[in-house]
Amino acid sequence: MRDDLKNDPVDVLIVGAGASGAAIAWSLLETRMRILCLEQGPRLSDMDFPSRQSDYELARYGAFSADPNVRRLKQDYPINNEESCIAPVNFNAVGGSTINFLGHWPRMKPSDFRARSLDGVADDWPITYDDLAPFYDENDRMTGVSGLAGNPAYPEYAPDNPPIPIGKLGQTLAQGFNRLGWHWWPSDVSILSRDSDGRHRCVNAGTCDLGCAVGAKGGTNFTYWPMLENAGVELRTGCRVREIEVDDETGFATGVLYHGTDGQVHRQEAAMVILACNGIGTPRLLLNSRSKHFPDGLANRSGQVGRNLMFHPLTGVSGVFDTPMEGHKGPMACSILSQEFYENDPSRGFVRGYGLHSGRSTTPMTFALGGYGIDAPIPWGEAHREMMDEVYPYLASLTVVTEDLPEAHNRVTLDPDLVDSDGIPAPKVTYRLGENTRAMLKHGQETAREVLLAAGAKRILAKDPEEVWWRAGWHQMGTCRMGNDPETSVVNGWGRSHDVRNLFIVDGSIFVTAGAVNPTSTIQALALYIGDQIKANIGNLFD
Repeated sequence: MRDDLKNDPVDVLIVGAGASGAAIAWSLLETRMRILCLEQGPRLSDMDFPSRQSDYELARYGAFSADPNVRRLKQDYPINNEESCIAPVNFNAVGGSTINFLGHWPRMKPSDFRARSLDGVADDWPITYDDLAPFYDENDRMTGVSGLAGNPAYPEYAPDNPPIPIGKLGQTLAQGFNRLGWHWWPSDVSILSRDSDGRHRCVNAGTCDLGCAVGAKGGTNFTYWPMLENAGVELRTGCRVREIEVDDETGFATGVLYHGTDGQVHRQEAAMVILACNGIGTPRLLLNSRSKHFPDGLANRSGQVGRNLMFHPLTGVSGVFDTPMEGHKGPMACSILSQEFYENDPSRGFVRGYGLHSGRSTTPMTFALGGYGIDAPIPWGEAHREMMDEVYPYLASLTVVTEDLPEAHNRVTLDPDLVDSDGIPAPKVTYRLGENTRAMLKHGQETAREVLLAAGAKRILAKDPEEVWWRAGWHQMGTCRMGNDPETSVVNGWGRSHDVRNLFIVDGSIFVTAGAVNPTSTIQALALYIGDQIKANIGNLFD
């Protein structure tokens, strides 16, 4: 690195401009500190989204795939997933994976934070649902959430916007749940059901994963970032952080080295470093930041960095009905959600629980090519014609979303050979399903089948219960988990590293347990909570 590539120091350096990076930046605005965010991806306008194009479906298999090993863009890093039954997926740009996530927005439940106390597995979080509740509410207001108040599965809260219509598909499946006497509720979604704050309501295009061109979906590119930049937060794109530097005397982080758009390595000094790189990217960066103080990777005296990787292993069951289900109408993932089997019941043969999530159908070409759970293209010829004419229009499906328990052998390490386009070691993911998860998936398939038959399905389509969806690694959690004990955790109860007092982590890597719901709402609530704790402790922050 040349000396002239050193930048002026900042007060707060955030690595990553996705869900958690944007939320923590917003929380810290009132401190009037100088905040800089480095993002390895570009800034995309709505005109860059494939959803603006007539051939939008093709983008799912190219530059807008959720899988970086398929995209292979300069801003992406490859992931060695040869020893994993689930492929991690992500997106690198301003807004991160909130650009192509599907907007499903459930909260974790109070029991999720007390799995050890209640059910004797995993560990309790050092915080509770009640600690996060005001930050869930605050983030919902910032994001624009639609839903129905009064869900008996949760403590009381009320989304600001009415629910997205559940459609014919949702109404049909709801009848099945009703006949069985099982819980269901319209899904909370980070998608506007009415115009709000200059953003347009959902137009039911069904292209949520390809960039919401109207801004109805609450990606941080549409919510937090316009406000942050107006308030003076500096955002540098095309900046891939290589390592975090540490002072040899104090052991404090001094800043980062990053590869800029000019192809050079730059140094950025900072008084405080905050990581928001997701459950794969954050341990990768820490493990690559070795020094005299941290020969095994930064903040890793516990040996826990990269361990306890959790996904949400998924499988699906579909019913074929007599009448068209109109599943392609509306946002892709959002209809109804059942948590009848969410809380622990040892008589079922496994610990903890799962959700039954009714998503809508994907678009025809994506379905034909095996997208979203089918995993293999439909054969050509007569079988293809029969599937598209006699099955696809009549399908209604339930996804089994299981809780993954933390296991130390499921982990992220650095690959000894694979590197990204800047020569930085790539992450290697080692992951296998636990027996508890296998039992949960099997039970979930059986209950989903019951619902579909009760709803009137004439034919059931399901995978082998031993199979899970391959590209289901949207939710990456647990690899730098929170805890009060520095021997068994990476950060404390408000995201500060046990080992490096001016280093904070705010993404899904700090989760202690995974719950059985999509994590983005909780990730952002955590980031706002951590920001609030930083402000409350600002006088002795690094003591």
